[in-house]
Amino acid sequence: MKLYVISGLGADFKVLEKIKFPANLEVVFIPWLIPEKGEHFADYVTRMAEKIDDSAPFYLLGYSFGGIMVQEIDKIKPSEKIVILGSIKSDKEKSGFIKLGELTRLPKYLPENIFTEKTALSYSFLRKLIDPKNPKIMDYFTVRNPYYLKWSFEKISAWKFQENPKVIQILADKDIVFPIKYSKPNFVIENGTHLFPATKYREVSAILNDIFTENSEQI
Repeated sequence: MKLYVISGLGADFKVLEKIKFPANLEVVFIPWLIPEKGEHFADYVTRMAEKIDDSAPFYLLGYSFGGIMVQEIDKIKPSEKIVILGSIKSDKEKSGFIKLGELTRLPKYLPENIFTEKTALSYSFLRKLIDPKNPKIMDYFTVRNPYYLKWSFEKISAWKFQENPKVIQILADKDIVFPIKYSKPNFVIENGTHLFPATKYREVSAILNDIFTENSEQI
């Protein structure tokens, strides 16, 4: 069966490349598209979903913002299972920081130029937020189009979603982006930061093997 995978905000498949996916799966990575100017979120989700062949059963997996994206895609093309890594199941699980962005609509008014690579302050903040002890963190975040980054932050802040019981959530206990205290995950990665798919890949691989074993029951 195919497993369609979407990585995190600005990230390519490198964040997930050390994970050993079950042998019974055909893993298909869906890269981020650059949103068109003024594109509505629903239209963007539809474009991302075009890569998915729903003529046969399939699974979805998303990391971080990719976790939000696969849940939205499932509304268009329903999957057998949805697994989210370092992501949230509904807007009720947003951190106070993200909720502040939603209430103030601040991301909408931030100038696009603060999302450029030359803006050292924004990238320094990103490092501290995701994994302050990993000096190579920016190697994983290769999609750096300023409009895409600003647009994505807006959509994450504004996201509204009712929890889908089909979603299987894996969170790290030291994640600052999506703190575990706001969620009730199915699995917890101990001593992991938001970058846990890259740093705790053995633990993640073992969990995914349990989830996607052909005879396993829905978790």
